Amino acid sequence: MALNVGIVGLPNVGKSTLFNALTRSQNAKAENFPFCTIEPNTAVVPVPDPRLAVLADMVHPQNVIHATVEFVDIAGLVKGASKGEGLGNKFLGNVRDANAILEVVRCFENPDVTHVEGSVDPVRDVSIIETELLLADLEALETRLARIGKLARADPKARPEAEILEKLKAHLEGGAPVRTFPERDDEALAAALRECRFLTDKKIVYVANVDEAGIAEDNALAAALRAHAAAAGCECVRICAAVEQDMAGLSDSERAEFLSSYGIAESGLDIIAATCYRTLGLASFLTAGPKEVRAWTFRRGWKAPKCAGVIHGDFERGFIRARVVRYEDFVAHGGELKCRELGLVREEGKDYEMRDGDMVEFLFNV
Repeated sequence: MALNVGIVGLPNVGKSTLFNALTRSQNAKAENFPFCTIEPNTAVVPVPDPRLAVLADMVHPQNVIHATVEFVDIAGLVKGASKGEGLGNKFLGNVRDANAILEVVRCFENPDVTHVEGSVDPVRDVSIIETELLLADLEALETRLARIGKLARADPKARPEAEILEKLKAHLEGGAPVRTFPERDDEALAAALRECRFLTDKKIVYVANVDEAGIAEDNALAAALRAHAAAAGCECVRICAAVEQDMAGLSDSERAEFLSSYGIAESGLDIIAATCYRTLGLASFLTAGPKEVRAWTFRRGWKAPKCAGVIHGDFERGFIRARVVRYEDFVAHGGELKCRELGLVREEGKDYEMRDGDMVEFLFNV
């Protein structure tokens, strides 16, 4: 399932440093000047899942395969991007291709690192980015509305869309994003949503990029960003991208010791990957055998046949049923055999809605 998260922010807020840390690499340039990242760097990052290690200890597989999230490091945005300033058109096009947005915001003071606005103010910086996204959406909406409005005067069938586009336009002009539009799921709006791929319709995860002094708890700048995120109904993750990048080459035990020295138990990168996975509406069903232990990605709400297709198209086309046991039961009773004896393995049909943590075997015939 190819779903990706676009890493966005103003220039020099730590986007590329974060990207380097996420990928455990130094592939993305990180320089103290705007627009260092021009072509978007892309990387696939594993989603931390402690259940896989537990299963691996039980079945001793050849491989352990995590679910993943794809991150795209996109060029920095400046005021006027919606009108083509800086790398505006390229920036907006790359964001439009993303399924969700990871918005990196500078939450540290450092006179040696230039801020494009001349001072550090996370709420202002977020406002700059999101205003540009909103203005770009408004332009796309007005273009479609002009066409549909003309059509509606001649064809009554087009009138419902023209009417709801007018409502959406007023919503955007009031400074609110598409994702908060009360009639967002109206069928008359569906075609516009598909065509325009509105930037403010995407879910956002905020990243408060702090310095070492703020790594263990929010400083005043990070607290302000977190409050803004909460008011917008979004998640906010605190991270010190520079420290995470320093840990890039360390072993798991060395990383744990490094984190402990800062008084934290979990890497900010792991929190980001898990948060983005959840924000995208994704979950994992699990398989365990001598060949591999694996987390398979599906969208919450999918039925068993569609999840079977994640493994192979034949599984979905020839779906018969799914044998399902909860991960917690599998572990508590030492595997599938005992679960069968206890009646904990269920036979589920085509209407079964898969749940995160289901361990499953699909039966099919093609």
